[in-house]
This record gives sequence, C-alpha cells and structure tokens, in this order.
Amino acid sequence: MSAASPHSAAETFIVRTSDGAELRASAEGAGPALLLVSGLGGTAAFWNGSTAAFARSFRIIRFDQRGVGASTRGNAACTIDQLAQDCLAVLDAAGAARSVLLGHSTGGCIGQALARLAPERLDGLILSAAWLKPSRYMAALFGTRRAILEANPQAYAATATLLAYPPIWLEANWPVYEAALAKTPASDEERQVVQERIDALLAFDGSGDIASLAMPALILGARDDMIVPAFLQEELAAALPGARKTMLDSGGHFFPISRPDAFTATVAEWIGELG
Repeated sequence: MSAASPHSAAETFIVRTSDGAELRASAEGAGPALLLVSGLGGTAAFWNGSTAAFARSFRIIRFDQRGVGASTRGNAACTIDQLAQDCLAVLDAAGAARSVLLGHSTGGCIGQALARLAPERLDGLILSAAWLKPSRYMAALFGTRRAILEANPQAYAATATLLAYPPIWLEANWPVYEAALAKTPASDEERQVVQERIDALLAFDGSGDIASLAMPALILGARDDMIVPAFLQEELAAALPGARKTMLDSGGHFFPISRPDAFTATVAEWIGELG
C-alpha cells in the first residue's frame, strides 16, 4: 500500500486489507488529520461538498468503504467493528498516527467503535446524525427499507433520497434525486452489500462502552432528521461524558449536503478549539 505525504495537496491510494479488500482512499490539504467516514452509502463522494472547505485547514482523508464505489468487498464479515478496523488501515496507509474522526450516520457508529478499539489514534470524535443503540423507530424504518430493497431496488433508491433531505431543498435541487435513481443498487451483489450494511447498523450497540470514551466529542444533528431523529442525538449526547451538542434547526438527515456552510463552520470551529 502507498502512503500519502503529510503535506500533499491531493493523492489517491489503495489500501489492501488482510482479508483481500482493496479500499480506494484519498488525502488532500495540509494540517491536522481529519478522517471522514460516511454512512450507509459508504462513499467518499458523500463529502464532496465539504472537502474544499475542510482542506483549507486540515489534511482530509476519506475513502470508499468495502464493497462500495471503487473499493472491493473482501472476505471479512461486514460488522461495525470490521469497518472501524478498515478505518485504521486507511489511517496507517495515509501515514496518519492520529486524527479527528468525523463520522456521519453509520459512520458515527464506526467512529464509536474505533474510539473503543484504538482510542490512542483519535484526537477527537465528531458524531454527525449518529446514534448510540438500537431503537424501535430505526428497527422499523430500516427493516422497511430492507424489504423495499429486496422487492424494488429503484423504489429503495427513491425513498432513501426522499427521506434524506428537507422537501423544499430537494425540490430546488432535483438533480440530486435523479442522480440517486441512476445509482440504484440493481445487481444482486450491490443489493447484498447494502443489505449487510443495514444489518450491521441495526446490530450496533455502543451503550456498553460509551462512558469510557475519553476523547473530546461533538454531537451534530438536525431537528428535522427523519432517518436518525433528534431524540437519538439527545440520547447520545447524554451518554457521552463532556460531549458538546449542536443541533441545526433544519437540513434533514443529509444536512452536511443541504447545510454545508453551517456544517463545515461548526466542525472547523470545534476542531480549532481542541488546541
């Protein structure tokens, strides 16, 4: 595997895991390392609207997760702990001994797992639209989404996008919806990857370890999030000692995309205060 220079403007590299997965990763910008970990979709492209702003102050590291985008699946079971181990492999390949981790949605579960597995690698933990443990709401929502995926993959892609954004924002940015439909998980292999990722997120329970996480933490959410609702951000913040919580008044589940200025400013300000 190749390593990125701490001062490189932009570099793409491949991370090869012990189970045979090849993870496509990139690093750009200069400064303290900031590892970006996306959610159920698992793509590095989720962060396209934020990367330029972040790269002015930080060295941004991001990657397609196993089986997603330009990364291959490998043979390991898809669990939140395995996805956290993949993050460690990416940090190692990028030559980053430590970083702040910013995880959105399922990426926030991965961040909690990494903070438990390798706390010495994290200077801070940003949990964006994340949650702590299983809830009836999310079990019902994702169980339904899984059933839709099996029956009608295009309807899965459509409903996932309609749920993820404020309706008024999506109406004004309709190409986002059209692009999501174009990326419908149509093949058996693509559906299997999504299904196993849904199973992994539903199985995650960080409640047994959360109180022991000692690194600084920021909880981010949006009050109109219909996928990971605000009450789950409240629960997570209450369980994480000393965490700061910031709730946007709107933005839906994908508020890093629909509210990029507020999102990036909040993250950059908080990291700047770490010293």
